[in-house]
Amino acid sequence: MTVELRMIRGHRLGAVDATPRLPIPPAWTVDAVCAQTDPEAFFPEKGGSTRAAKQICAGCPVRAECLAWALENGERVGIWGGTSYRERRRLHRQQQRQETAGEAAA
Repeated sequence: MTVELRMIRGHRLGAVDATPRLPIPPAWTVDAVCAQTDPEAFFPEKGGSTRAAKQICAGCPVRAECLAWALENGERVGIWGGTSYRERRRLHRQQQRQETAGEAAA
């Protein structure tokens, strides 16, 4: 889909490709067990059980990569790498403390 842009301050901006682009998923997602299961288990309603998703994650060959991705990207929703948002937030704080301690020691 192409969109014609207006003139701004006397400069014609021309046409721009406005086709929505989906992000390219990380390579490890090909091997993720969750990709072959019902996504509902990984996004429970508030107060819902996370047990089923965490059991699936426990046997996943890319669990570590998934968790690292969620931590790096600040994923706030769902079960990633076998952890809830609250658990990831705690892990992130621990990582920050360790980095700060390492910088102070250097």
